[in-house]
Amino acid sequence: MKQLKKMTLNINGADRTLVCDPQNDTLASVLRRLGLTGVKIGCGTGVCGACSVVMDGKVIRSCTRRITSVKEYAKIVTIEGIGTPMHLHPLQAAFMENGAVQCGFCSPGFIVSAWQLLREQPNASREDVRDWFQKHRNICRCTGYRQIVDAVMDAAKVLRGECGIEDIKVKMPADKHYYGKPLVRPAALAKVTGVCDYGDDIELKMPEDTLHVVMVQPKVAHHARIIGIHTAAAEKMAGVYKIITHKDVKGSNRLNFFQFLPRTIATEQTHILLAEEKIFNYGDIAALVAADTKQHAREAAAQVTIEYEQLPEVLSYLEAAMPDAVRVHEDHPNVWAMQPTTKGDPNVKELIDNAPYAAEGSFYSTREPHMPIEGDTVQAYWDEDGMLTVHCKAMAIYANIGDIAEATGVAEDKVRVVENPTGGTFGWGIASATYALAAIACIACDNRPVAFSMSYGEFMAFSGKRCPSYTNTRLACDENGKIIAAEWDNGLDHGAYDELGDDLTTRIARFMYFPYNVPNCMGLSRVAATNHAYGTAYRGYGSPQAYTASEAMMDIMAEKLGMDPFAFRRINVARPGDVNINGYAFTDYPGDRIMDAMQPIYEKALADAKAADTPEVRRGVGVVWGGYNVTEGTADQCTVAIELGRDGRFYKYDTWQDQGQGGDIGSLMVTLEALRTTFAGKLVIDKDDVVLIQNDSKFCPDHGATASSRSHFMNSISTKACAGKLYGAMLKPDGSLRTYGEMTAEGIPTRYENQFLNEEFEGLADLDPNTGRGNPTPDYTFAMFLAEVAVETATGKVTVLSMKSVADVGVVGNIAAVKGQVFGGMSHTIGFALSENYDDVKKHNNPLGAGIPTIREIPDDIDVVFLENPRRQNPFGSSGASEAFQSSGHMAVVNAIANACGVRVYELPATAAKVKAGLDAIAAGGKIEAPKKYFLGSDFYEEMENIRRNPV
Repeated sequence: MKQLKKMTLNINGADRTLVCDPQNDTLASVLRRLGLTGVKIGCGTGVCGACSVVMDGKVIRSCTRRITSVKEYAKIVTIEGIGTPMHLHPLQAAFMENGAVQCGFCSPGFIVSAWQLLREQPNASREDVRDWFQKHRNICRCTGYRQIVDAVMDAAKVLRGECGIEDIKVKMPADKHYYGKPLVRPAALAKVTGVCDYGDDIELKMPEDTLHVVMVQPKVAHHARIIGIHTAAAEKMAGVYKIITHKDVKGSNRLNFFQFLPRTIATEQTHILLAEEKIFNYGDIAALVAADTKQHAREAAAQVTIEYEQLPEVLSYLEAAMPDAVRVHEDHPNVWAMQPTTKGDPNVKELIDNAPYAAEGSFYSTREPHMPIEGDTVQAYWDEDGMLTVHCKAMAIYANIGDIAEATGVAEDKVRVVENPTGGTFGWGIASATYALAAIACIACDNRPVAFSMSYGEFMAFSGKRCPSYTNTRLACDENGKIIAAEWDNGLDHGAYDELGDDLTTRIARFMYFPYNVPNCMGLSRVAATNHAYGTAYRGYGSPQAYTASEAMMDIMAEKLGMDPFAFRRINVARPGDVNINGYAFTDYPGDRIMDAMQPIYEKALADAKAADTPEVRRGVGVVWGGYNVTEGTADQCTVAIELGRDGRFYKYDTWQDQGQGGDIGSLMVTLEALRTTFAGKLVIDKDDVVLIQNDSKFCPDHGATASSRSHFMNSISTKACAGKLYGAMLKPDGSLRTYGEMTAEGIPTRYENQFLNEEFEGLADLDPNTGRGNPTPDYTFAMFLAEVAVETATGKVTVLSMKSVADVGVVGNIAAVKGQVFGGMSHTIGFALSENYDDVKKHNNPLGAGIPTIREIPDDIDVVFLENPRRQNPFGSSGASEAFQSSGHMAVVNAIANACGVRVYELPATAAKVKAGLDAIAAGGKIEAPKKYFLGSDFYEEMENIRRNPV
């Protein structure tokens, strides 16, 4: 017999009586059941702080506070008790105005935590704020923390009476010219007040007959043959509606697979959603359990057992590439796609062998987990139009529709996808696996509405990761430090599923030694299947793996030459007349301008490091170049619509999916600018004159994926053209503008759609599969990074003291949003350099275990200088932003470690143990040795000759 407990708690100033389950309830679950969904549950294990509330004057993590340990009449304060949308607290206003809200999932926890801090320490310094968030485990994955601290400092001034809320607000331009200004995100208000409904909140508020679905994730092996899935005991459990296995799936039970490259030999769909005959990796799902409550579903899932036969496991690229390796997929070899790059003299080997200076190295970059604070929750139901509707964290809505249709057997024109408010994905949301699983469950459960959710540990095991990468590379220079030639052989571990893997090789083929002038090169990138977590999109997609090798080599060569690494880069950065490794002119040549701006920053950092260096704490400085392409390639497109409303406002429709980067503010900025420049002199358009309708395929055309730094660039072009169409329709012969009423009276449409195709750009060309020659995208972003580090010689611990960037992203559309992308991206690079990993599937199953950086591991001294360089291809001069800032910054940290103490870490992450081992080796009179050259499946030179002799 279940025994419940009646309690009274003082919540947000009022006594609330509630009934709880002392065996299962946490304080968070009780508060959320009361409707206080500003209390977010992220990790569920008390390490992220999203669930922070104040109890009896102390900040606590409510997701792990058992209700049995909460005293009767305890005083609880949640985000809802701090301020409301109509009555903002200064902290909430400051978070909005400082751009401290990105995905916003962690924002309520931060604000609640900061509220208590300022009650205790009204004069808190920036260091006090950082110490407080460190102590109370408030983690943000989006912002890099700087704007959060800025917001707390601004709010403190208001609370001390030094200024009013109006004084900390962004000042609106009188001329209504908003482009480039830090306009507040439309979604920020709901996020800072806790009323924004993310996936778990939507599940909590679904109709009563909604079924709750959880996964049966055996976690018994990376590779096994399934003998049987036993569900009889689970089917008898209370509340169970259905146990769903692959036998219940009417579609293919697979995600789509497209061959991107002619040299791809994989042809089958490998991403099986509900396991059939085998388990291919540790996170595979054997079944789904649908029940009347989530608790009942979890209890039943625990009773499903799997009978299996262990099979040989291939857990790294190096294992997969061995000639005698067991095949992961029977239809193709483990190494299943490759992309070469050749340029200049075909005798690259001899050029390097005979060069005055040559250096070589082998480098590994780790399997990096995305680690958003929000995991994954998906809802599926049939809507009033007879559409199978899926609410999820989509970042490619129309591609996701295709995947759901393929997996379920439902026609694409009967599938609707809606993006929920999203607590960040950083790329993994491109994969439709959970979206399709929710749809499968809905259909299998007699078309009942379902809410599919998972624990954070399940999410970590199931979701894709950044591919680990192995690279052998050589670089040659002349006596003056000019690059003569480069070669590289790269292997990408794409895990258990193939989709996107061949496409990933093209980023290695484009960003190795970018943006330097490399007159002669020969390179190869290969991709292999393994039984580990599958590879998927992650900000910077493919470029961090390239820069891990090439930017280390730039420092190694500079040392060999006896040259300053900054000066070596200055000599070799591309200038007008130089062509990239793919044989085309660089879209821009901002190298000298960027290095001119970075030079004084670099010189000061060197002087500071020298002055502060001690035998106990060594100081160092590292610099790197980075950058990324803009748009997804020759076939990219962007479709938007603008409608004149009955109320005279402009309604903008698109699927600029907001993954935390600010799809809402991006769309608003480009729409305001498109209307301002199109209707100039005819109409004054204010920010409130635009209404955004986004991310629902029922209403919105296909803007394309939120990926490849494409959204701002492509949406600007299409929106400008769309505004022109509407303007043409509104314009009367006398030069005045028609009203909505006049247009409808004359039978003139009030809604106009525009599709822009990348093929409209001249000179674009896919990479040649035999040479790598090509020009797939019309634009690039460029960024240089500098890191200052301190290394404790007794322990090997590395502290990043500062990170700076000088960047060219064209014209900035919204300065607060772009800075947020810079700081957030750089914070990820610090984690990538020092701590982040998903190799040990048991140890790395939560953000803390997987090495997510806390606020004390990200410096407060983090900044960016933008050099404006208007892009001719874009009507507003803008390029992209996000991806460049997670391209190469990790190598600035790694190079700084080497500069500080002489320890070169070749295989990431650069943990304290690795650095200490290097220090000990040097102290013993030894030296740091590079790893032995990796065997990546065949002899590099023989493979390149084979490609030459056998073109496709």
